[in-house]
Amino acid sequence: MFLRSQLRDGGRVPASVQPYFFLSYAHTPRFGAGGPDPDMWVERLFRDLCSHVMALTDLPAGAEAGFMDREIRSGEGWSERLGAALATCRVFVPLFSPRYFASEMCGKEWYAFAQRAIHQGALSNQPAEAIVPALWVPVPPTQLPGPAERLQFNHNTFGERYVTDGLYGLIKLRGYAEQYERAVYELAKRIVRVAETVRLEPVRPLDYRGVPSAFGPTGSSPARSLHVTVAAASRHDLPDGRSPEYYGDSALEWNPYHPVAQRPIAYVAEDLVKNLNYQTSLGSFDDEAGHYDSKQPPTRPEILLVDRWVVEDEHRRQRLAAFDQESRPWVNVVVPWNRYDHQSRAKETELARRLEETLPVKMGQGRAACRAAANGVANMETLGQILPQVVEAAAQQFLRHAQVYLPAGSTHTERPRLLGPMGMNGPPVPPPAPFPPDTLGGHNDGNDNDTDRGDADDSES
Repeated sequence: MFLRSQLRDGGRVPASVQPYFFLSYAHTPRFGAGGPDPDMWVERLFRDLCSHVMALTDLPAGAEAGFMDREIRSGEGWSERLGAALATCRVFVPLFSPRYFASEMCGKEWYAFAQRAIHQGALSNQPAEAIVPALWVPVPPTQLPGPAERLQFNHNTFGERYVTDGLYGLIKLRGYAEQYERAVYELAKRIVRVAETVRLEPVRPLDYRGVPSAFGPTGSSPARSLHVTVAAASRHDLPDGRSPEYYGDSALEWNPYHPVAQRPIAYVAEDLVKNLNYQTSLGSFDDEAGHYDSKQPPTRPEILLVDRWVVEDEHRRQRLAAFDQESRPWVNVVVPWNRYDHQSRAKETELARRLEETLPVKMGQGRAACRAAANGVANMETLGQILPQVVEAAAQQFLRHAQVYLPAGSTHTERPRLLGPMGMNGPPVPPPAPFPPDTLGGHNDGNDNDTDRGDADDSES
């Protein structure tokens, strides 16, 4: 088909097949064979929203006002169509319900769209929030995962009865027809207003089957935390001849992908990690280098963003070398590297060699995606694709090395449970497939195989 050929060729999807909004919802199972389809009420909502959007906009006849995946989820090419819709729609409309946040598929849809907004925000340094949630069934705030909890959205403008009963209650009860019509009309107006204000640009579709869930692994706690540390100079203490345009007043303002990206890399990484349902904190390696103690159990997984230029500063290089000798496999290194930075490209071989000599353990530890990330990530798009794998690999190592405690009143025969900021119980969830190293930029040490060396660093503990 034409759409599939466009995706194979890496091209943009034509505007004629770009949906105005994407309705994301959790399917409700039937009670029995041949019974009524419980999703018929979602279909009615979808039709009503499409009618309002067509009336409120100048979309041409035949344009897709909205997209929902019910009719193609199990059909041929469903993943391609889903990825294309998420890559081109203007607004993402999740239907909140307890079932929604328990759905891995819904979490994948949320993640794919939110990553697109994060990428555009990184390029413009302007917020690109284009998620308009709707209450299908009211969900207590304590049950919301981090990405949903952080949305700034006032549901009260859709009506008091909508807040207490949700759209499902309004559509099912005959006496609330007027309240339902008001809520749907207000929702459609909000969709159009956000679409016209944010102007989210289409992107190349992701392979939907390989993206993680924005709600975290099934059964994980929303209390998971991760720390991002930046090892970079400020513009006030750069090596001789290094341009200050990539730096700010602190390490957290380092922007390696300038001028394409306008947002510092630390805050982009923070947004990407939050989109995996982590609570995230940031810090500078200069401030934290003396605080590491390998004898103490870890309190959270960590990501270390490293500017190769730090090896030009002997004091920082020595502190990195000392850090590398600590046994901390729950800390993964990511090296953003801009090949369009002429100064960096001119010294790439020398700086890459010196960083490998400084961080031999960190540069070679972990799975293929971790080693590829440490060898150089060429652009913002690749960072968004590989960082989730690096984060989850760090989380797995944290689970292996964190201190465990027996629950109160238990016997020694019971299985220990992990307590602490990650809030995880049970066995680790297998990480996603490694990101292909040959699609990454930066220095290549020639080790492009996908052999899983993720357990090699356990021998250090």
